[in-house]
Amino acid sequence: MKLVVQRVKNASVKVDGEVIGKIEKGFMVLLGVTHTDTKETADYLIDKLLKLRVFDDENDKMNYDINKVGGDLLIISQFTLYADTSAGNRPSFINAAKPDLAEPLYEYFCSECLKKGIHVETGKFGADMKVELLNDGPVTIILEK
Repeated sequence: MKLVVQRVKNASVKVDGEVIGKIEKGFMVLLGVTHTDTKETADYLIDKLLKLRVFDDENDKMNYDINKVGGDLLIISQFTLYADTSAGNRPSFINAAKPDLAEPLYEYFCSECLKKGIHVETGKFGADMKVELLNDGPVTIILEK
């Protein structure tokens, strides 16, 4: 599993021109699933994500996690994170999990974050989505296991 985490001032996702997810301060997370991922993989990365100390404290040091600042999550499924560009110019997505594995793990990831008290907004798995965000910093972190 691979996460691209962006600290944002705000972010939203549209499907067919309609906003289906929107947050203010927090993380916009692109989430990719590969063939070997499990709920245990998701649990590990949820713990890392929610403890990631990249929000500024009163001294402008990245010292606070998302809980401390009352931030939200916008989680978007993103199979292209597993693009393989080693041969030629057209990416291969053979390392991305098929939807029958990826979608339940994506839904599990989102629901577990919600269970931990974080406000979660989502995209729509497999849809053509338009994502807008105001990256804060910019701060972008890649988490994977």
